[in-house]
Amino acid sequence: MKKNKENNTAVSADDEKIHISKSIFETNRDLQKKAAEEELQRQAELEKKLAERRKKAEEAREKRLEAERLELIRLKQGVIEESETIHEEAKEEIQLSPWKKITNFFYHSKWWLGIVGLFGVIAVYLLVNYLTRPNPDVIVLLIGENYKMAEESTLEDYIESFIDDYNDNGKIEASVYYIPYSGDGAADYTNGALTKLSAEMQNDESAIIIGNKMAAEMIGDEGVLMDISSIFPENKHIVKDKLMLKDTNFAEKIGLNKEDITDDWFIGIRAPRQLMHTSQEKMQELYDKDFPVFEAIVEDLSKE
Repeated sequence: MKKNKENNTAVSADDEKIHISKSIFETNRDLQKKAAEEELQRQAELEKKLAERRKKAEEAREKRLEAERLELIRLKQGVIEESETIHEEAKEEIQLSPWKKITNFFYHSKWWLGIVGLFGVIAVYLLVNYLTRPNPDVIVLLIGENYKMAEESTLEDYIESFIDDYNDNGKIEASVYYIPYSGDGAADYTNGALTKLSAEMQNDESAIIIGNKMAAEMIGDEGVLMDISSIFPENKHIVKDKLMLKDTNFAEKIGLNKEDITDDWFIGIRAPRQLMHTSQEKMQELYDKDFPVFEAIVEDLSKE
């Protein structure tokens, strides 16, 4: 009996603990619910007060505008000479210092000034480039990869031995424009060879071309070069529009070894025709000026 009583007492204590724990949980939940309801009610009252204030402000504004409208009508009709409600506010003129005016001008005009400045820089560059660039009597295009011929040879000196002072500037000068065209699209794009080649082949700066197999394939067989086989019919080095350099002493003439110039190199002259950046008449003038130089080079390289 005593044991049963103790057991009943223990169970009763556990039930009480569960009941108390449950009661605390329910009480906490009720408190949270009540707090949330009070917060919602407070927000609702606040929004209501704000709405009432906005409404009163709008009503007051409408009354003021209506009063000003009526006052303005009375002014226009001459009923009254002066209004106590409508006042024309004089704009106060802001006095700026000279430095502030200058900074304001540059600030508000910065985009236009930037554009004008950019075009000014380009114009100055083009002018300086035009005034300082060499003015050679003859320009020869060297098309194809051959660093030694372009940078380590005496090719310009060799060409100068056949020219006169065509531009009457008191000196004899030849320039070789090196275009390392390789036929590799990516490489030619990266080193600018395609751009240079396109520009030079469409203007009237140079008629004489020294090139290799890649240059010949690029130029094609469409009359870009003059057919010189009929002009020099007995010349065994000429194949249609090219004088092949392989069996000549060209390498020796420009200070290189024979192996520095492969068998596919040639020299030719462009035929006069209409181009993108010049006319056929201009090309004819260039051809007439450069052909004597080309002819002298052909004769010199064809000597036995």
